[in-house]
Amino acid sequence: MNTTQKKQIRIGLLGFGAMGRTHTWAVRNLPFFYGALPFEAITAGICTTSLEKSRRVAEEFQIPLAVASEDELINDPTIDVIDICTPNIYHFETLKKALAAGKHVLCEKPLCISSAQAEEIAALPKRDGQITGMVFNNRWLAPILRAKQLVEEGRLGRILSFQGSYLHNSAADPNRPAGWKQDKRVCGGGVLFDLGSHVIDLMSFLCGRIREISGMSQIAYPTRLGLDGGAWETNADEAFYMTAITEDGAMGTMQVGKLQVGTNDELSFEIYGEKGALRFSLMEPNWLYFYDATLPASPICGERGFTKLECVGRYPDMIFPSPKAPAGWLYGHLASMHAYLSAVCEKNPFYPSLEDGAYVQAVMETAYASDTQKGVRLTVK
Repeated sequence: MNTTQKKQIRIGLLGFGAMGRTHTWAVRNLPFFYGALPFEAITAGICTTSLEKSRRVAEEFQIPLAVASEDELINDPTIDVIDICTPNIYHFETLKKALAAGKHVLCEKPLCISSAQAEEIAALPKRDGQITGMVFNNRWLAPILRAKQLVEEGRLGRILSFQGSYLHNSAADPNRPAGWKQDKRVCGGGVLFDLGSHVIDLMSFLCGRIREISGMSQIAYPTRLGLDGGAWETNADEAFYMTAITEDGAMGTMQVGKLQVGTNDELSFEIYGEKGALRFSLMEPNWLYFYDATLPASPICGERGFTKLECVGRYPDMIFPSPKAPAGWLYGHLASMHAYLSAVCEKNPFYPSLEDGAYVQAVMETAYASDTQKGVRLTVK
């Protein structure tokens, strides 16, 4: 009988919208998917918009502590990690308090609502062993992990061009009331903050950091229904289009939008190098397409062509379900949470870091600045 004491990691969760629910699921299900975890993680406290809601969530999801103020969790000596799943405009102040309290911090994207805020957060001192991280969960999908391996192995050679997109249909119907992610007063930006942060992080992760960018926003419906059912003036971009150049000279485009009729949760990219290429779509999460231009091109086509790599459920260290089981959207969040909590347990740095979040913030702010100048190309500072 193994009597080794596991390290307990107690999480204080701030916010319980879609992401708060997702993070709770990930924490609770880690023991099913990973064997012999060296830690035991529990969501020990919840703070939402009211004590009534916090209590309701706590009862439904068996969370021991429900509070009305985030300060109660931040200042609770029994809480190890502050998990930030609140609307974007609240991140800055919460991050400052949580870091000053010495808590480990996991923050949903985007880091803040301005590059100045993000730079201040990234520059704040951290205590020894204080682990911080961003939730760019798509990095942890099995095809993305494989794509990163192929890039680092040099299988694509020098990357020449790329295109990335993230398309939804949630703003395609002007009669559907706008949500908080469409309200600049709460989100701090529009679809660029929401979906664009994912695409910028992913293209930078795979293709290299962006040096220059140009951007153009689109508002298709200047007036739409608000949350109260009345007419509401749209104050944030509903789609955003970018061209970019990386530090190594690769050129590409990035498109994000919620106006695309017929789409669901369609994150996709194509990357083209001197020796190979990659294609991926989140709507086919089990597969990564790889073209190896070093293979013989004759006779006829030789051995060339896009190869469909069966990534499916082949995650490092994951023992359940079968590696042959089809992957799903939640797997990225699950693997991301496992990696972060393992870093907390082992006191290792975690990536993507808050500094990575600050970088993405700088790219988005530069894209917005370009938009105000009619799409002129600007250098990311």
